[in-house]
Amino acid sequence: MSNDGNKKQFWKRNTAKVPGSIQHVYGAQHPPFDPLLHANLMKAGNKPQALTPGKPKKATTFQEFESITSDAWDVGDDDDELLATAAQNLNIEVVMETANKVIENHSKLQEQQQQEKQPEGEPRPYGGSRMVKSLSEAHIESSKDGAVERVALQRQQSLPHRPVIPLVARMADQNTSGALVMTEREASRLDKFRQALAGPNTDLDELRKLSWSGIPRQVRPITWKLLSGYLPANTERRESTLQRKRQEYFGFIQQYYDSRNDEHHQDTYRQIHIDIPRMSLECLILQPRVTEIHIDIPRTNPLIPLFQQASVQEIFERILFIWAIRHPASGYVQGINDLVTPFFVVYVFEYIEEEVENFDVSSLREEALRNIEADSFWCMSKLLDGIQDNYTFAQPGIQRKVRALEELVSRIDESVHRHMQQYEVEYLQFAFRWMNNLLMRELPLRCTIRLWDTYQAEPEGFSHFHLYVCAAFLIRWRKEILEEKDFQGLMILLQNLPTMHWGNEEVSVLLAEAYRLKFAFADAPNHYKR
Repeated sequence: MSNDGNKKQFWKRNTAKVPGSIQHVYGAQHPPFDPLLHANLMKAGNKPQALTPGKPKKATTFQEFESITSDAWDVGDDDDELLATAAQNLNIEVVMETANKVIENHSKLQEQQQQEKQPEGEPRPYGGSRMVKSLSEAHIESSKDGAVERVALQRQQSLPHRPVIPLVARMADQNTSGALVMTEREASRLDKFRQALAGPNTDLDELRKLSWSGIPRQVRPITWKLLSGYLPANTERRESTLQRKRQEYFGFIQQYYDSRNDEHHQDTYRQIHIDIPRMSLECLILQPRVTEIHIDIPRTNPLIPLFQQASVQEIFERILFIWAIRHPASGYVQGINDLVTPFFVVYVFEYIEEEVENFDVSSLREEALRNIEADSFWCMSKLLDGIQDNYTFAQPGIQRKVRALEELVSRIDESVHRHMQQYEVEYLQFAFRWMNNLLMRELPLRCTIRLWDTYQAEPEGFSHFHLYVCAAFLIRWRKEILEEKDFQGLMILLQNLPTMHWGNEEVSVLLAEAYRLKFAFADAPNHYKR
């Protein structure tokens, strides 16, 4: 991108790039701001502006935010050099201190507003029971000797009291009560699934009806394979189909994987290699020219030990690289790495009984690992076949869906829509990630798996029904959104929604509301068009 004195456009793309090339995706990172990739924001002399009390000024608007951060989204040709120098030049203590001050200032503002609203003498929620959502919050709490207990975010205070689910969330089916014991109703549903799967030709329509309300863990692997179109409905043909497709996948590995270090494929593999385990400073120093799948593997569920195992990361690298090679119209785009994880976890459960978060996959037989890898590849490919325009050049599918979301929200909740317009929050700034990653960065993985049960059962679930789920998800936070009174507060909320405690019950309510919206609007698009 040129470095002339003209003002840079916020969403400007590098026109020198060609279709199929790797481009940075706004909103597809985890966390949303990665200081290792934005060291140019930390140059000497760039001091944060002091906050002035009183009436909010234009600094709280999107235009001011754009002028300060426009360089953060530049797409240049020196990304390798930036990655190589970031680890040497970046002072992590300065970054953490700055981030902590921003969060603390925002928390104090929220606490002041809460004190003004709360009647005097009313007991305040005990801060020690709130959930710590991020490492930065934990750092503040330890460094301020409990001060954060008095300035906790209002939205965290409002969370219902329930048994604590660990931050590294359980991936097994779990209700908000925390109960894992199968109820009589769940046992009855499992029997219905087994009966539907037992016949010589599975009735896929009946299987979809059963799956809409969730699929029992015991039969989820075979059900997902059937509903995704990976396996035929005829029982006799399934084993031969599995063998043929698995052999075909590993044929691709032998044919293409050795070319990952070729100059033509370096950018693709580089992004994947960084996106799959989160790279440490030492890795950046030792591998200054790691090549584009290698960037995304470190960002794949970085808090779950399962995905930090070397053998798992190698599996993800192979899956993503082969998919990118076979789909040159889009190539690899940041965020696709997330779409492998639900399939991988579900198909690991096919071979184990214990919890998977800390499971050592190297203890599985090599044949089982190969089967998990091939099945995950083909099912992810089936999913992406229906939403590939989300990832082609300029990502037109996502842009259309974000515009449709904006139109839909303006009709179903005009107050929320006008509130975001008032503070100049564009839907693309937060909903891009919702569409690009199918809400996987907003929900715990166990909730994503439950959500995908319904997506598999819905006609065009990933491409069409997802729009209504996003609308229902946004309106779910209506109260919290309307309480935020500046651009920064709204963006912090929308990019860090407190869903860590969610379980099957919350997802079921979300899906029910999404179905209601679909029933009202899907066949009457003029209802939400202006």
